Amino acid sequence: MSETVDCASGDSTISSARSTPEDILQRVFGHVAFRMQQAQVIEHVMAGGDALVLMPTGGGKSLCYQIPALLRAGTAVVVSPLIALMHDQVEALRARGVRAASLNSTLGHEQSKAVERSLVSGTLDLLYVAPERLVSARLMTLLKQVKLSLFAIDEAHCVSQWGHDFRPEYLALEALADHWPGVPRLALTATATPATRQEILQRLRLSKAMTFASGFDRPNVFYEVVDKADVREQLLDFITTRYRAQSGIVYTASRARAQALASWLSRHGINALPYHAGLDREQRTYHQARFVSEPDLVMVATIAFGMGIDKPDVRFVAHVDMPRSLEHYYQETGRAGRDGKPATAWLAYGMPDVVQRYTLARETEVSASQTQRVVASFEQMLQFAESLSCRRVQLLAHFGQESLPCGHCDNCTRQAQGQQPWDATEAAQMILSTVYRLWRERGQRFGSGHLIDIVRGKRTPRVLSQAHDTLSVFGVGAQWSVLTWRHVVRSLMAQQMLVTDDEGYGTLAMTPASVPVFKGERRLWMWGQINQASA
Repeated sequence: MSETVDCASGDSTISSARSTPEDILQRVFGHVAFRMQQAQVIEHVMAGGDALVLMPTGGGKSLCYQIPALLRAGTAVVVSPLIALMHDQVEALRARGVRAASLNSTLGHEQSKAVERSLVSGTLDLLYVAPERLVSARLMTLLKQVKLSLFAIDEAHCVSQWGHDFRPEYLALEALADHWPGVPRLALTATATPATRQEILQRLRLSKAMTFASGFDRPNVFYEVVDKADVREQLLDFITTRYRAQSGIVYTASRARAQALASWLSRHGINALPYHAGLDREQRTYHQARFVSEPDLVMVATIAFGMGIDKPDVRFVAHVDMPRSLEHYYQETGRAGRDGKPATAWLAYGMPDVVQRYTLARETEVSASQTQRVVASFEQMLQFAESLSCRRVQLLAHFGQESLPCGHCDNCTRQAQGQQPWDATEAAQMILSTVYRLWRERGQRFGSGHLIDIVRGKRTPRVLSQAHDTLSVFGVGAQWSVLTWRHVVRSLMAQQMLVTDDEGYGTLAMTPASVPVFKGERRLWMWGQINQASA
């Protein structure tokens, strides 16, 4: 990813003493009017104020610092976490005549020196850098020689250890308050819970910053969750019946899965490409360029893809593996329908997703507190997926925003069509009784698959070897299908009535929350109908 800097010397040809934010908005960026709180943020920053800016994905956060950067004297420094994101924004700005550049590890020595010369000579409107580069001794020394118009810290949730994309390099940015106390600083993000917002303000020392929250609702996005069965076929059916020859993103949990699924979709007539960190930089750049330019391309990607992608006509975002948190889910689904037209956020998940996420959390985190945070984040995601109520209400509540049922998600649609949840209390009691008897009578714990085999009366080699066909609960739920039982177990886990063990084996245990259902003092309700077991 190369970059050539050719910044004309002297004053910018874009801004002038007579320019206004509205003038720059129309003349440079081609927009007729400001959206949400853009105008208020720009006015505040123009007056020299600090700000925390919360806007939904696609809400136009970048204009909140790009326009002041063109109107205030000096160079604006923009902190960005991804090289690809820097590159895209710089290229887009330079195409509009803005004097922008970036300093990152992809530049050669001479290219970096050229950017530094432009910076020191005052011929840059915006400079994009990674957090670790910004606080390096060399760049800090250079910036001391330059008149700075503002600092913009993009993806500011990365500073929060409670956030979903914590980057320890962001913690060093608190030093900006000491070195440039008179230069306005903006922290911008689309995904910050109330707790994360407070941590951003604290860690970046923005105690006097004004907070601008434009809301997190994406009313044009339809939220839909389906039970995962044959997920490839389910995804193919979703695309071909609803979004044939349209653009979308499919998120997976691994590089290998992204590669394989993209190939499989291509063989079935879908214009699909993979995107993940295992591809070399040139191939990722080529795939991304195709995605932006081709109206029917489906990108099958890990979470490495999507941040800052300027493609308004993404008609769907599909998850074939469970996202790690509601923050990840919101950020990724927010890449659909940025043009305001109808779009779909489609999630398929099943019991293996639940077990995998719990196992990964306990295997990869380095401390008990980190593990607890990761597990708690995933449990919120699980509760969202198993919810009976409006998905938008639950999603927005996570970010501290109250709302009414939207009428535009799968759960609201079910209610509008007169569908009713079914009473799964009896089924839940059967599973809970099986867990209880195995532990109470034999000191044993097992995972969901084995528990389901017991209640369905399946004499598998493992059931027989453990003599579990002699349990009183053996076969009590033979009338219901495996899919029904998996759904019951997921619902119990979503409501913290069943939890996995701490040793990473995926076995299940009851909690105090399960006692009222176990004793018949509380009912358990679920969407869908009980599926009868096949003969």
